[in-house]
Amino acid sequence: MARLPHRKYFLPLESNPAVFDQLMYELGVSSKLSFCDVLSIDAQEILKSIPRPVHAFVLVFPTSADYESLRLEKSIGKPAYDGSGEQEDVIWFKQTIGNACGLYGLLHAVANGKARCCIGENTILGRLLKDCTSRAPDDRALILENSSELEAAHTSAAVKGDTAPPDNAEDEVDFHYVAFVRSLKNGHLYEMDGDNWGPFDLGVSLGDDEDLLTESVLEVVRAFIRRNENDKGGFGLMALVEGR
Repeated sequence: MARLPHRKYFLPLESNPAVFDQLMYELGVSSKLSFCDVLSIDAQEILKSIPRPVHAFVLVFPTSADYESLRLEKSIGKPAYDGSGEQEDVIWFKQTIGNACGLYGLLHAVANGKARCCIGENTILGRLLKDCTSRAPDDRALILENSSELEAAHTSAAVKGDTAPPDNAEDEVDFHYVAFVRSLKNGHLYEMDGDNWGPFDLGVSLGDDEDLLTESVLEVVRAFIRRNENDKGGFGLMALVEGR
């Protein structure tokens, strides 16, 4: 099922921790945070090697007609999401920039939970969050669209990585990013996708001393992967962690 055309397009980001780190640091996030690949969500020896705490997961996956149908099904019967400021348990960004789902996944990961404390106040992202947080989703989206600093930082990162970006930013990309984050307000786990109706509370509550590398969260990620498996290729998972 085709998505609506966007007003603006960015080159897609490669699912690569070094690329995401470059963009994150240029936007103003402290280098105490970094992204790392999660090579398995079942092998305990691999999970034990991941630095703690884990503040967020960013998942890239092959899109399909089934996924698009499920995405739209989630919004049926719901009024337009209009959360802002103190009304929001998590800050959500509506995606209005084509092929920029990696950027939105990064923004959702670093702007929520304890990771948000690592964003410098007088930085690109610090200023954007100050302008965006109290705004409704449509106004928030325009702020991101109109930020030349955000676009320049994204472009610089998008041309890095192990694979060449497409020649045309408007070329269709068959992969999509979502983030899984913890709310600082209620401790719940949320699925964050700028193409969805809004943030989705996944019904998992985490204690104050728990990060996202817990079995309850991993099972949510496993279930998401099982629902969206198809013949287009594999999944990639990155964790936003403290340390390297």
